[in-house]
Amino acid sequence: MLSRLSGQLVPAVGRLRVTTDPHTDLAPGSILVANHTSLADPAIVLAALHRLGAEPVVAATAGLWRLPWLGRALAREGHIPVHRGSERAAESLDLAAAALAAGRLVLIYAEGGLPRRRDAAEAPPEAFRSGIARLSLRTGAPLVPVGQAGARRVVSGGTAKQLAGLVTAPLRRPDLHVHVGAPLTLSGDTPARTAQAHDAVTAAWREAAARLGERGGGLGTDQGTGRGTAQQVTVPLRIA
Repeated sequence: MLSRLSGQLVPAVGRLRVTTDPHTDLAPGSILVANHTSLADPAIVLAALHRLGAEPVVAATAGLWRLPWLGRALAREGHIPVHRGSERAAESLDLAAAALAAGRLVLIYAEGGLPRRRDAAEAPPEAFRSGIARLSLRTGAPLVPVGQAGARRVVSGGTAKQLAGLVTAPLRRPDLHVHVGAPLTLSGDTPARTAQAHDAVTAAWREAAARLGERGGGLGTDQGTGRGTAQQVTVPLRIA
């Protein structure tokens, strides 16, 4: 339901484009890891994945489950509450591992929070927490990096600015871009796996940012031409 709702709402607030690497494969039981820059980007990423035929379960802050309507929907669809800094923190890994074993795609935001800056510009992903590495060690699941750019053009900054951005977005319709990279298998110890995941998501983010003409984008482009090597998606990928 959240994926379908995002797919309907996001086009109303911005112009979303989706690209993939040539060998991208959203196979069942994969871990999707995306960069987190704005309160708007979960909906944007879900809308992009919905275009690709994927409806992942999302690991999100447990506070969302306390909102009556949203909490019931999240529980019904099997999304994963993350209780950071509490005795229940390990439960999210158990739930994620079970979802992967059942063949679900699991979307995780490894930075563990939003950046504190107030501007709307793009910046590389911040440091990752170790949960991705531990989940990878436990399950052996492949990781699919997801980079999004433009979400801060919808919502960023303080409360007043965020509300203004959300209200005016349908009129402004900012450009949004999501790039899905090729899957990889993490290896080594926890720090090594964390670094590999961070590098992969950063590369996907740079591709998305480059498509929007943002500074810092550019990985995955052909030198001398300025044209990206990623492909524009017009049909769903294979999810099997």
